[in-house]
Amino acid sequence: MDMYDKLNELYEKRRRSKLGGGEQRIVQQHTKGKLTARERISYLLDAETFVELYPFITQRPIKNGELIVNHAYGDGVVTGYGKIDGEPVYIYAQDFTVMGGTLGEMHGKKIAAVLDLAAQNNSPFLGLIDSGGARIQEGVAALDGYGQIFRRNVRYSGVIPQISVILGPSAGGAVYSPAITDFVIMVQDTSQMFITGPKIIEQVTGEKITAERLGGAFIHNTKSGNAHFIAKTEKEALDIVRRLIPYMPSAQGRSSVLPFHYDSAKENDLMKIVPVESKTSYDVKQVIQSIVDQSSFLEVHAQFAKNIVVGFVRIGGKKVGIVANQPRYLAGSLDLDASDKAARFIRFCDAFQIPVVTLVDVTGFFPGVNQEHQGIIRHGAKLLYAYAEATVAKITIILRKAYGGAYVALSSKSIGADIVFAWPNAEIAVMGAEGAVSILYTKELTESKDPISLMKEKISTYKKRFATPYEAAELGLVDDVIDPRETRGKIIAALEMLKYKHVVSPVKKHGNIPL
Repeated sequence: MDMYDKLNELYEKRRRSKLGGGEQRIVQQHTKGKLTARERISYLLDAETFVELYPFITQRPIKNGELIVNHAYGDGVVTGYGKIDGEPVYIYAQDFTVMGGTLGEMHGKKIAAVLDLAAQNNSPFLGLIDSGGARIQEGVAALDGYGQIFRRNVRYSGVIPQISVILGPSAGGAVYSPAITDFVIMVQDTSQMFITGPKIIEQVTGEKITAERLGGAFIHNTKSGNAHFIAKTEKEALDIVRRLIPYMPSAQGRSSVLPFHYDSAKENDLMKIVPVESKTSYDVKQVIQSIVDQSSFLEVHAQFAKNIVVGFVRIGGKKVGIVANQPRYLAGSLDLDASDKAARFIRFCDAFQIPVVTLVDVTGFFPGVNQEHQGIIRHGAKLLYAYAEATVAKITIILRKAYGGAYVALSSKSIGADIVFAWPNAEIAVMGAEGAVSILYTKELTESKDPISLMKEKISTYKKRFATPYEAAELGLVDDVIDPRETRGKIIAALEMLKYKHVVSPVKKHGNIPL
């Protein structure tokens, strides 16, 4: 066989590899409204940047020694590296046209190998998931493949960003890899994640439910919180990845400061958005849009725990993580899910040196028997722990209310905020004036001939004495009381001051966050 014969053999093998499970199965994939693994990679990455790794890997011979017939090159997953907006990323895309994208021994080894390369090169790792789960015929070897991936997901957590895009089924043990990664993106009517499928649930419990209602994109974005983004189409899901990447750390050491646009007229909008009356609702996203660079706000977990808003922004061209109470839902109070949502986001920002700006307007932790019995103490402690542990620059703006333990937990000076500013109408107190007065003056109100007038008088006195930012400022718990129109400028100046912040933490293996 001469060189030309060898090249012809190579080209034939590559052609077979790129066909995956064959033309008929590619048509079936398209009929479902789904792209193939290679089409997804081609759409996501910059043109002509993808380099495939391990394209000829196949299954081992089966146990009885007979050779596998019609085995597919690549073993049901396409792996390699490329670029997004010029930034290097490592990627795998499961190929549903090959044995339903099921994970076997070699399939798992390919993913693990690329994960190792991503960590060694300090680059984001992307998983495009479309799989029927573990390959049953490979037995425990397939399960070991999952274990190899899980161990690396954990080992490299906080070392490199890891993003999972669910583009089909992900069932059983397969769901734990995306659950460990930093961000999960799902597609309506196409993506599902569940430990136990509808048929098994019906057999065991008698409950009947569809795969979509059990573990579809809407469920995981609104109820379980297992997913961070929801998309209408596969391409929209991949577009979200492209929006996320610029907020991830740069492997090439590029400056994190980008050119920006900002309409200074927005500063005046802040005077109108937040009502002085503490019980009147408003949309905190309007506040965010008024202080950040134009078109830079990328909200994370938008459909889950809506009483708190988290996401990435740029302020003065610098990337920042933002956490804000949302008065439109539960009066901006902190419940179980809001505490979890904010805590995980803060820990991501801290792991990758992204400053955190917190906008506070909180009535407290949400009261109720259900909240207490489900562990609001433990969940609230996660939030407190995340802020206290974080060593990145932490800037806090108290917009209006900041009551009780929620004031402390939301990046107060007490737990390590570097800079705390308050607007003039901020109320910083143990509790709201009405509740405080009813407790402090119970006897007088009971004995009074005009309790309503007395109540109003005491509330007014309480607010003037305790529920102002100046009381906290006098104690050094607020650095300055500022004009709302100064907010953006103050944040930019604080970010500049804190850009070289360095904290030496106590030597320890790790803390024990109350999970």
